[in-house]
Amino acid sequence: MFRRNVSHQQPSLFGFAGQLPPAKRQRLQSSWEHEFYQRVFCQIREEDFAVLYAETSSRPNAPVNTLVASIILMYRHHWTTEQLFDRIDFDLLTRLALGLDTLDVTPFCPATFFNFQNRLSGHYARTGVNLLEKVFDGLTAAQLQALQIRTDIQRSDSFQALSNIRGYSRTQLLVEVLIRLHRVLRDEDRTRFAALLEPYVGQSSSQFIYGLERAEIPHQLEQLGRLYHELYEALKGGYPDDESFAVFARVYREHFTVVENQAAVKPCAQLHGGILQSPDDLDATYRKKHGRDCRGQSINVTETAHPENALNLLTDVAVYANNTDDSTILGERLAAIQAKTPDLNELHTDGAYGSAANDRALEERQITHVQTAVRGRPAEVSMAIEQAEEGNYTVTCPRQSVPAQPARKRYKACFAAAVCAGCPGRDRCPAKPRDRKRTYYFDRSNYLLQRRRKALALLPPERRTLRANVEATIRQFSGAMNHKGKLPVRGRFRTMVYAYALAVSINFGRIWRYLAENPALASLFRRILGLFYRRWAALRRKQKGWLSPSASFPLIRLAERLFLLAA
Repeated sequence: MFRRNVSHQQPSLFGFAGQLPPAKRQRLQSSWEHEFYQRVFCQIREEDFAVLYAETSSRPNAPVNTLVASIILMYRHHWTTEQLFDRIDFDLLTRLALGLDTLDVTPFCPATFFNFQNRLSGHYARTGVNLLEKVFDGLTAAQLQALQIRTDIQRSDSFQALSNIRGYSRTQLLVEVLIRLHRVLRDEDRTRFAALLEPYVGQSSSQFIYGLERAEIPHQLEQLGRLYHELYEALKGGYPDDESFAVFARVYREHFTVVENQAAVKPCAQLHGGILQSPDDLDATYRKKHGRDCRGQSINVTETAHPENALNLLTDVAVYANNTDDSTILGERLAAIQAKTPDLNELHTDGAYGSAANDRALEERQITHVQTAVRGRPAEVSMAIEQAEEGNYTVTCPRQSVPAQPARKRYKACFAAAVCAGCPGRDRCPAKPRDRKRTYYFDRSNYLLQRRRKALALLPPERRTLRANVEATIRQFSGAMNHKGKLPVRGRFRTMVYAYALAVSINFGRIWRYLAENPALASLFRRILGLFYRRWAALRRKQKGWLSPSASFPLIRLAERLFLLAA
């Protein structure tokens, strides 16, 4: 049964803060943990997580805001789970950040912490909704409004988030999967295939590969193909719910084809980056970027970038397979980004985000796409396309300018052949000779591409380098990885948890540093939040139920007006 955690709203008479001397109490109240408690912990909408629990009367849940805040703190400080629980039990500042003001309470046990994450994963698998993304979106929306951060100009970039897995060769992966399948076989199946599996399961996959000559690899792959085929045909009906067999079946389909009831090894050229990279991470994909082998995920981040902003905050975070093109990511995330920040009208990216489909989508949403570089080689002889009125275009080449005419499916610009005859670039010109004239065909996508190419040059100088600072944000994310650039987690969902938790932490860190430099603003912000939550609690007591949106909206508007008036 779901129950909100309201115990932190009534401080204990015997809390540890009251036992500290005044100087230390003041340091406690001015710590970033105290600010984290107010700006993150207290603003987590626990009601969003009610779907994880039974609706019938039963044992209540552990505090959701404490569980979520603990995940954020764990990734913020790069703690292991064991270190997190040590901090919760023995660190006063950590307990303050989690709304715990006494030393005699442990809010949850390790089993509850892991079960909560499993519930989040199961809910995402069933519905496609990541509840931690809702936490990030809710916190960010309130922060953007409270600090009056302009969101009409933003920037986006992605980075490789390597999974914490071993890099297997093809043969070693096939052997490793066989070893793991052998562990889950029933005794009768293990005895039945003992002779076939004996060369592989008596040692580790690394030891097997170490004793293998390079010239033996093709023959060994053929043997593995025959073994995989025989095992699959014999066992495919006996292990329907076993994960190890599902992994085995996936590898069998990815690496072999069946020809006349015999398994043939697929050539390496037919393998792609989406095949299984490791049995320890079923979601990791492969991509080679800048000469580096990358196995894992890709994290795309978007943040505000208006020059007038005193600070910029992350507005969107998304996790994709690392072999997904950046242009595809932008096409899929564009609707979500604009839904969260409706006034977006200028987006800065690098050259990988451009595509004809994105040009059309951005035009429909009236967003200017500014790229520091554009994919593709410009034409040797330029054809400048200008739109005069809706549906009317003018095309200008180095020698002449002509109006375009609608063709059956495209537009065409007809140039005078006599003028073209004296042009030194006529042999490289995209306009082709036809009926005593030269004709250039184009469509709307050509115009949009040219407009995107010119977008950077049309900006004022101070806005041409806005994209560069997103690299600092990328470093903040990658700082939580190890020296090899690998994540502390495996799997797409856990990577998403990592990304959203770290995004909340990064935004909070920026706000904390900004308000530390403006103490008067910080004090005002705390007073407004205090008024907001006191009124919120009073209405809740009066209604004896959840506070409805119609009741909460005037409070939010009141808080905004007070903030703007005082600022």
